[in-house]
Amino acid sequence: MLAAMPADTRVIALDVHGRSFSTEELAKQMTQWLRDGRDLVLLIGGPDGLAADCLERAELTWSLSPLTLPHGLARVVAAEQLYRAWTILQGHPYHRA
Repeated sequence: MLAAMPADTRVIALDVHGRSFSTEELAKQMTQWLRDGRDLVLLIGGPDGLAADCLERAELTWSLSPLTLPHGLARVVAAEQLYRAWTILQGHPYHRA
């Protein structure tokens, strides 16, 4: 995974031990990512999680839940939360706190 990324990419690793965000907090974080202007890569591990070098490369480690999620479900949950955060930034009524 690391070899496939450009050097100036912002890397976010999804890991159970990472920082958790409310949807509103994620929207604020997303604002910072957008202002930065770099491409963003989300790393989602397989059954054994992410390799240590992937976690070291990450600028942020994000926990979707303290539960262990299969990587396919983690992809769906991450996409949904990013979409909800985006709707907050756009003032869309989709997200209801």
